[in-house]
Amino acid sequence: MPSSPKIYVAGHRGMVGSAIVRTLQRQGHENIVTRTHAELDLTEQAAVRAFFEQERPDQVYLAAAKVGGIYANNTYPAEFIYQNLMMEANIIEAAFRNGVKNLLFLGSSCIYPKLADQPMREDALLTGTLEATNEPYALAKIAGIKLCESYNRQYHVSHGIDYRSVMPTNLYGPGDNYHPENSHVIPALIRRFHEAKVNRSPRVYIWGTGTPKREFLFVDDMALASVHVMALDKATYDQHTQPMLSHINVGYGSDITIRELAETIGKTVGYEGTIEFDSSKPDGAPRKLMDSARLNALGWHAKVELATGLASAYQDFLKNESART
Repeated sequence: MPSSPKIYVAGHRGMVGSAIVRTLQRQGHENIVTRTHAELDLTEQAAVRAFFEQERPDQVYLAAAKVGGIYANNTYPAEFIYQNLMMEANIIEAAFRNGVKNLLFLGSSCIYPKLADQPMREDALLTGTLEATNEPYALAKIAGIKLCESYNRQYHVSHGIDYRSVMPTNLYGPGDNYHPENSHVIPALIRRFHEAKVNRSPRVYIWGTGTPKREFLFVDDMALASVHVMALDKATYDQHTQPMLSHINVGYGSDITIRELAETIGKTVGYEGTIEFDSSKPDGAPRKLMDSARLNALGWHAKVELATGLASAYQDFLKNESART
């Protein structure tokens, strides 16, 4: 590997991809290659192959994905499975064809069964039924893991291929999607509380009982984890993985109830009204917590506390709102 590798970050405009670019730049990497969707449609195989033949990167961070919350996953299942399958298959194959030996694939905690034991360990993969609402997206991400594993199994000895996968818990932070229908829980609640504050609404209603627990990781911590895993020498990495269990969880290490989350976001935004929970609406899974012991053993731990991360996320939301008006 060159001392200053040429690095392609797929999905550099997304929340995770942009954080990876920021992290690489802070660490002194200058030879970073990016393409917007207008410049390169990653679902088009011929275009992706031509790009790799031209650029010949040394490393690839595969952060490009079609993502969204429960509503988006349930409304557009065909788009979620097709686009994610095509992007990861095209990039991984083109990377191999053009001599890329180091690639990091970013997945999602939704790869694990709906009723997986908590905290969720890497070996829970494919041991049960997936959550129905995001099953197409989860299957695409599982396929990405298996693509990396399969290229490693077939081509590590002959070509030195070392393709790795990291599975983040729920992410939030700068660059998030604050769409009122298609966003995840933290950006959705930031928008809801902000609008309630601006409109002086006396109360904010939230689906469910507020008792389910969720884990949240600041996106810059995720980027640091990604760069950390990419930089590990193979012997060290292999000590904490197995040939058929090559992915690694990336989590904060603890979870919080939705009620506590809502109260923290309300305080961050400065909303002074009442928070009410509609128990007639579904709660979803009672708990989703990742077991990140393997990554912790490899020398990485989350650093950004939730209150600090939420303050940064809210400032990002305000900046985006100001730019739109």
